[in-house]
Amino acid sequence: MGKMQVLAGGLVAALMVMVVLAGPARATSSSGTSSSLVGPPATFSPFKVKRHGDNDWKVDVDAKQGLAIATQTITFAPGGQSGWHSHPGPVFISVREGTMTFYEEDCTATVRTAGEGFLDTGAHAHLARNESGAPATNVVTYFAPPNTPSTGLRIDQPQPLNCAL
Repeated sequence: MGKMQVLAGGLVAALMVMVVLAGPARATSSSGTSSSLVGPPATFSPFKVKRHGDNDWKVDVDAKQGLAIATQTITFAPGGQSGWHSHPGPVFISVREGTMTFYEEDCTATVRTAGEGFLDTGAHAHLARNESGAPATNVVTYFAPPNTPSTGLRIDQPQPLNCAL
């Protein structure tokens, strides 16, 4: 056996030991929450909407392949949290009651109170948590690829290594 083969074999063995010692990356589960999906995701055909209003307000939505939209109400008990997760598309969150803290995978936090919104791009791991002493409720609207089932709106993710919440 040549030196390169021995070296490569040693590297593979070392990597296997590291994987066994580290354990598999595990999804984190939610706790202290209850949710109710308003209905199954509705799929819309491709569309393009441009609206312009007073004071230079404008919005442009271009769903070239169409999209699925679903709405859910999620209530968080004090200390309740979503677990680390992502989504297949953007998520618009309206805090209906209480105060919520939204954590990104780099541990940055955004606090929102009743009447405020939070736009989650869905592209990376994040966590929502009620750090207040009172219940909090969010109305969540998911934008996803066409024909996404309700089970595909949330993608469990492991806790980021650099964010020990």
